[in-house]
Amino acid sequence: MPDLGLDPPELTILLLGDSGVGKSTFLSRLTCGSAKDATTQPLPQLRDLDQPFVFDISLWNRPYRFEFYDTASPTSYSLIRPSVIILCYSIPHRSSLTSVHTRWKYEVETHFNYDESLPVMLLGLKRDLRREGDPEMVIPQEGLRVAQEMRCDRYAECSAVTGELCREVFEDLAKTAAMTTTAKGGKSEPTNCVLM
Repeated sequence: MPDLGLDPPELTILLLGDSGVGKSTFLSRLTCGSAKDATTQPLPQLRDLDQPFVFDISLWNRPYRFEFYDTASPTSYSLIRPSVIILCYSIPHRSSLTSVHTRWKYEVETHFNYDESLPVMLLGLKRDLRREGDPEMVIPQEGLRVAQEMRCDRYAECSAVTGELCREVFEDLAKTAAMTTTAKGGKSEPTNCVLM
């Protein structure tokens, strides 16, 4: 039975990563929803000044409000108190994964160390641009290894341009964020890293 008497919990999701890795395109894809023709429609242009990007969803018969911010937020990302952090990199640009491992991991450890139960996901974007044999490309096993080294709770990949795996990433993210409202929290058990 749905819980209709309570205001939905507001959960803040922060996307961190270098400029140009695909964070805005990913958020644009999420605004299209899960309609069958969503992958054929042009992606809407999102403006950084319009953050947060809000999504109201129902999960486990309960409403939730997700507020997405990225590093280009008008509010300094270091002042946001997220429920979940997504570290983003571009699959065809190995340097962006290196940057996640060095710069962005440091940002998480210094600015968001107030809560050890804060779930962190590593997300590879631009999956549609992966080409076999190109040494610049990050293969899934490398992304998963980096996620494990950084002790991320989740690892996933998707293509916002084609829509490939975006729904699955959003569902996994929504479940993780919703779990932060429970006593157990959204952090995964040690040694449990999910590859999607």
